[in-house]
Amino acid sequence: MPRQAHASKKDLQTGANVALLGFVVNIALASAKIVAGLIGHAYVLIADGIESALDVGSSIVIWGGLTVAARPPDKSHPYGHGKAEPIAAIVVALVVVAAALAIAIQSVREIFRPHHAPAPWTLVVLIVAVVVKESLFRYVIRFGRKVESTAVKTDAWHHRIDAMTSSAAFIGIFLALIGGKAWRSADDWAALVACALIGANGYRLLRPAFFEIMDTAPRGKFIRAVRRTARSVPGVIAVEKCRARKMGLDFYVDLHVGVDGSISVQEGHEIAHQVKSAIQQSDTRIADVLVHIEPAH
Repeated sequence: MPRQAHASKKDLQTGANVALLGFVVNIALASAKIVAGLIGHAYVLIADGIESALDVGSSIVIWGGLTVAARPPDKSHPYGHGKAEPIAAIVVALVVVAAALAIAIQSVREIFRPHHAPAPWTLVVLIVAVVVKESLFRYVIRFGRKVESTAVKTDAWHHRIDAMTSSAAFIGIFLALIGGKAWRSADDWAALVACALIGANGYRLLRPAFFEIMDTAPRGKFIRAVRRTARSVPGVIAVEKCRARKMGLDFYVDLHVGVDGSISVQEGHEIAHQVKSAIQQSDTRIADVLVHIEPAH
């Protein structure tokens, strides 16, 4: 049958374009934050800008991973290049955790250094950053959930993390401004809080990508739907050993189907084709189905 999941290649290409959008936005915001932080004496804004700058690299990695994942199967990769997608997500998640640690160390140093109070206008920069990043998060996460892309969802949460760190920076600078000299280091403490948020989210992003690399089975609902569809095919008596794994945006399914042991090989072959067709029609994300026919016990 025609490969319905051709849509997955289109989705991967769209995901790469979404990553490029994030790349452009992150370059603009990172530059604005770092410059504003330097001029406005706000280290938390500089830290936030550095986090946005890392997002630039992350968007490049995500774009590269999705571009490779969109390549069709070839002789050396008969199942396609889908694993490039979770690999990209893992790289990005590890960079996030490393960035959180590095910024946290610098934040602690800044707490004990005397410095000027941050400039009030830096709050405007942060308000713009929060609005832009939260809007981008909602757009990207909607697409990521639609196509079930680990890399795209990871990129989306990067935008949410950035919005959260900008919010923490806003609170820190606001306290430093209204609290006087005693609260001058409030923005540095805010940077430390932001690092904790970045690190926690980096770990949360790492888990699903790691599970996908390890071929962790999809959730039970997916398997139950495949079994139910296979059992609905005429001639199928039982369904056993149903397994599935995710490759990029596609799923590959293996299952054993029990049929009447007295039928011919040709009839069993026809039933196998019908089972494969029914399962693929039930979910366009399923790229291929391997059906093993055996006599029902």
